Amino acid sequence: MRFVLRVLKALALLLVLVITVAAGWLFVWPPELLRVGDGYAAKIVCSNVFIAGRNADEVLENDVQAPGNPLLRLVRVSVDRANNRVTARFMGLFASSYALYRGAFGCTSVPDGNFEAAADAVPFDAPGKMEANAAPWPEGESVGDRDERIAAVLNDPGLAGPAMRAIVVVRDGRIVAEAYGPGFSAKTPLIGWSMTKTVNAAIVGRLMLDGKISFDDDHLLAQWKNDRRGGIKVSDLLGMESGLAFNEDYGNVADVTRMLYLDPDMVSLPANAPMEAAPGQRFRYSSGTAVLLSRIWMDRIGNAQAAFSYPHDALFSPLGMTSAVFELDARGTFAGSSYLYATAHDWARFGQFLLQDGVWNGQRLLPEGFVGAMRTPTAASNGRYTQGQAWLAPGGSNAAFGLPEDTFWLTGHDGQSMAIVPSAKLIVVRLGLTPGWLGYQPQTLLRAILAASPQSGAPQQQAGSQQPTQAQP
Repeated sequence: MRFVLRVLKALALLLVLVITVAAGWLFVWPPELLRVGDGYAAKIVCSNVFIAGRNADEVLENDVQAPGNPLLRLVRVSVDRANNRVTARFMGLFASSYALYRGAFGCTSVPDGNFEAAADAVPFDAPGKMEANAAPWPEGESVGDRDERIAAVLNDPGLAGPAMRAIVVVRDGRIVAEAYGPGFSAKTPLIGWSMTKTVNAAIVGRLMLDGKISFDDDHLLAQWKNDRRGGIKVSDLLGMESGLAFNEDYGNVADVTRMLYLDPDMVSLPANAPMEAAPGQRFRYSSGTAVLLSRIWMDRIGNAQAAFSYPHDALFSPLGMTSAVFELDARGTFAGSSYLYATAHDWARFGQFLLQDGVWNGQRLLPEGFVGAMRTPTAASNGRYTQGQAWLAPGGSNAAFGLPEDTFWLTGHDGQSMAIVPSAKLIVVRLGLTPGWLGYQPQTLLRAILAASPQSGAPQQQAGSQQPTQAQP
């Protein structure tokens, strides 16, 4: 009996030793997967608490843990409202990651814990908050009578999709139907994820109108000066044909998750990526490409203060996107790949802007042909992706779903989508938390809305609704 007790005691001590060593290892050298998970949790909770005004525990449970890796269920977060910070730790102890709220610039991941550098990276003189008004949409927030046939489509759970948070349907320049998930409303700013890429591309277009950048510009970054990356053109980046290697696999630790959650300078990884093909020869979907475009257009402005306010001054303010918050990385580059928050009404305004060929209230804000580039497929993508950071046919073809040939799309992670159908004068914004593995396809929703819509023939509310012309970058 004593022998058995000694063995059990030795095993217990060994177990304590193993646990202690493992805990020490996790504390000092946490695996990248845990750091990515904590970084993701801190950032998502921060943005939804400080921008959208949601409850931190609810965001952690519903937005981070429910749809993600099972390890995320062991992440714990704390919100420090006095210092505008969020901390996330695995099991409440390990792989500490942080996010910082910076007012008009939203939240940023601070993977190195250097809050002072992150705070100093953006100006204190930020763009002023725009106020919404009660004028009819799109000038204001007032919405008239809804179309009951389309409203019935939105009320069908199978068409709206799992965990739908907002759907807005615009026809002939006005909102004709909208629906919201529990706890969400027309006033809730929602993340667009990769729909942000198309907005970022439109900002490049604004600079093209001012003659500060062109499709054919090359030698775009200083570190590309003396190698073949200097041959990469703006058009190659916009079409996801840069030839730069980049791993966009969200299922594990990859280039995209390292860039978003492990590096305070998101530009560093894609800017230093090796070439895997000649520019223009291979399509590779890359969030790094969009971040590079952000850095390039910010550098072209020349004045740092002007660059920080440019999205607001050049795009959001003219369009009346009063809720839009375009977030930056910890070193001050706009996260053009992923991080724009806006209400569904404001996302729809951007869609209406593209439908009108980049003209708003009679003023041309994008060069003629730029929206055409957003609708022009690239050869390397086999006709799926376009010359302007948009999709012609995500996950298939428009024809396969019986959709109009001129339909094009903005899409984003976890079920964000915007369909623009110029021939029907129709925009459908659908936002939610719907992981791809659920198999939801927004084309079915668009098809049902088109079937429920009368033949469109009313004039546009906004000027400049001519059909976009195709560009040749």
